[in-house]
Amino acid sequence: MLDTHELSRRAGSQREVSFVAAAPADLGIDVIGVPEGDPIQFDLRLEAVVEGVLVTGSAVGRLVGECARCLIDIEDEFLADVQELYVYPGSEAEPDEASRMEGDLIDLEPALRDQVVLALPFQPLCTDDCPGLCPECGVRLAEEPEHRHEDGVDPRWSALAGLVSPQDQQDQDNSVSQPAGSRDSGRTEES
Repeated sequence: MLDTHELSRRAGSQREVSFVAAAPADLGIDVIGVPEGDPIQFDLRLEAVVEGVLVTGSAVGRLVGECARCLIDIEDEFLADVQELYVYPGSEAEPDEASRMEGDLIDLEPALRDQVVLALPFQPLCTDDCPGLCPECGVRLAEEPEHRHEDGVDPRWSALAGLVSPQDQQDQDNSVSQPAGSRDSGRTEES
């Protein structure tokens, strides 16, 4: 909570504040976010206006998450722009248009949460060109760029190989290699 008592509700009065606050719980999405309790640096200007207090400025903090392609831990920094009007209690402004003050106090958490969560990448990456993991064995391809497997049947499907007889496989191969017109030769066209 941020105290605005010093502005004394005089339109045009303002002050600048800088402070560090602990990050609230669940500030982020499943794959990336701000760890609970991490310090967030706020640099804000509070300006009294007729309806309430306009808060503008920025918040900076640390992001921790997991690369969406290769699953390694990543760390980054966020910079969230804050601009929010907090209306005085009893103001005639619509609740949808602005946040309400509690006496002279402002709760910055909802505005911070909105700005940080909206700015997060939906699929964070360790690098823009991260090649991810090998789909067959899970090796991190950035660490082993020459990693390859011999062509063959995926071992997960090998148990199904016995269900197709050699004749069935030959028939299927022949039907795929025939031109499209020759497969339809038994059909007659309707006019």
